[in-house]
Amino acid sequence: QVQLVESGGGLVQPGGSLRLSCAASGFTLDYDAIGWFRQAPGKEREGVSCISSSDGSTYYADSVKGRFTSSRDNAKNTVYLQMNSLQPEDTAVYYCAAAPTCIATMPQYDYWGQGTQVTVSS
Repeated sequence: QVQLVESGGGLVQPGGSLRLSCAASGFTLDYDAIGWFRQAPGKEREGVSCISSSDGSTYYADSVKGRFTSSRDNAKNTVYLQMNSLQPEDTAVYYCAAAPTCIATMPQYDYWGQGTQVTVSS
């Protein structure tokens, strides 16, 4: 059974930084990709980034390119999302999820964490 647990959310001022963690367990080789998604109040869930566990390839939404960085520590089965230069529009619940590949569409992500709240406000 695949389990994903996010942590690291919180309240930060505009321009600040946070690092989210996604601890994974129960993985099989069928799930190579860990994606980060976010959902703001009243908005649809959107993809933020994806990292391949096998070769480390990363992909980012245009809205976060240059500000967010996804990385992984395979020894700890943990994926990170470093978020810099945060802005109020980054406020959302952030989720990590597992899929066979990073080209998967959102419905193809089979396992999801419970989410962690990120609030950017002065």
